[in-house]
Amino acid sequence: MAENKITIRIIPAVEIFNIIPLMQILGNFSVSEELLKERLQEMVQQNYECLGVFDAETLIGVCGLWFQTRHYAGKSVEMDHVIIDDAYRSHGIGKMLVEFISDYAKKKSCNWVELNSYVHNFPSHKFFYNQDFVAKGYHFVKELNMS
Repeated sequence: MAENKITIRIIPAVEIFNIIPLMQILGNFSVSEELLKERLQEMVQQNYECLGVFDAETLIGVCGLWFQTRHYAGKSVEMDHVIIDDAYRSHGIGKMLVEFISDYAKKKSCNWVELNSYVHNFPSHKFFYNQDFVAKGYHFVKELNMS
């Protein structure tokens, strides 16, 4: 991996389905390709953007960005499903990604960058603490069985 080949850029909404193979391989969820396409089409209409991390032209990582205004923070961006190919981890790409997102969020007048991390994902907690994130609370979910 040559560091100078790594680039980060917004994936245009018309190319959003390009992230599906990487999400299916590395994502920590099981969603059919059909349902993933349906959800992605809806997401790009709801203040969602997606960053791609590329080695030359090969997609090696993704990070969703949700832009919103929060009563406690003002305008903010939430990082969603940060996925980096295992072969590229521990090479400084995560730090590059956080720096890119921070700069991008500032350009969009955001006050905060937020994210959720699974409680059992201790390596990500350590990584985000090292990137100056602080834990402010817990993210609770309640699954609604809508059969």
